[in-house]
Amino acid sequence: MDEYENLTYEVKDNTAIIGINRPKAMNALNKGVRDDLRAAIDRIEASDDVGAVIITGAGDKAFVAGADISEFVGLTPLGTQDLCADLHSLLDKIELFSKPVIAAVNGLAFGGGCELLLACHLRICSDKALFGLPELGLGVIPGGGGTQRLPRVIGKGRALEVMLTGKNVDAQEAYRIGLVNKVVPGDKLMEESQGMAKMILKKSPAAVRMTLQAVNEGMMTDQVTALRLEKKLVGITFSTEDCKEGINSFLEKRKPSFTGR
Repeated sequence: MDEYENLTYEVKDNTAIIGINRPKAMNALNKGVRDDLRAAIDRIEASDDVGAVIITGAGDKAFVAGADISEFVGLTPLGTQDLCADLHSLLDKIELFSKPVIAAVNGLAFGGGCELLLACHLRICSDKALFGLPELGLGVIPGGGGTQRLPRVIGKGRALEVMLTGKNVDAQEAYRIGLVNKVVPGDKLMEESQGMAKMILKKSPAAVRMTLQAVNEGMMTDQVTALRLEKKLVGITFSTEDCKEGINSFLEKRKPSFTGR
């Protein structure tokens, strides 16, 4: 296991498992965590041995309890915008990452923690997890993409209710409104998350990458433009070795052996 200053990092069965490791601060997202996460994602991008990513929190209390409020003290308006820009760039990097990122939410996920999991492609949570965007109670608004990603995930009305009331959302409610894909007992969280990663890793890496691109970029534009993008990406996948292998293995009634090319 390799360790960053603020993260734990290990690769297991072609899946990188990143643990945000500031348990005394409830894994709050300070600059050190943001820098380490950015470095870890860049490292995974360059690795042919990693096909999926799981992000979780150290300990059993918090995934990420929020941004580090101590960084807010004395911020000027320009300084605040710089802080938001830094967080935006990190979460954009995760959302647009070419390999699937699964959030394994093991506890509290408030503020920046909720915004982090919203940037992940898939979300599995413990039955003890708790979610929320409580920023309005501090006299500010969510600044890590929450005002934009949450409505896209759960719908405008529900998102506004979460933000305007500052209410906490428990695990079952999070599943009901589509904030998470699955709720499991806490002791099964990593098993389920790794199981989902293994299912994805059986698919063509090239097709997984193209699917992430089609969905992410398509949601940023109108449907006509998005369908043009889909058509283009379908054409690209048909030129890959993975496509040829997938078709041949189907016709030959055997399991495919994908290479990502």
